[in-house]
Amino acid sequence: MRQLGGVLLALVALAGCNRTSDNSDLAEAEARGSREAAENGRIECALEGVKLFDRTCTVEEMSGDGGALLVVGRSNVGYRRLQITTDGRGVVSADGAETAKVSIVGDNVIEVAIGNDRYRLPANTGGAK
Repeated sequence: MRQLGGVLLALVALAGCNRTSDNSDLAEAEARGSREAAENGRIECALEGVKLFDRTCTVEEMSGDGGALLVVGRSNVGYRRLQITTDGRGVVSADGAETAKVSIVGDNVIEVAIGNDRYRLPANTGGAK
């Protein structure tokens, strides 16, 4: 009986060691977190030239003379207005002076760079990567 207990203990320990992490579960959890944050008005941003993104910026949609506008940013840094386009560009700067550079960074996510600020926004990218 004692020998059987040792064998079972060794098998349980070995089974635990052979487990590999499931990256699809992690990716799904991250995507779910991004969707929930955007629904709650939070998006990822990297402001004032910072390299790493964090989820500290807000996004609010409102209507303007030319259609729908997004107001993105953070109170201690400032806000930018983005005009939502219908011609496939995604968004353009509604503030004038600095041009918004838009790139697709994942499924349903675009990155908007204006000056030293970058924002990641949910968008209909058609599944492009």
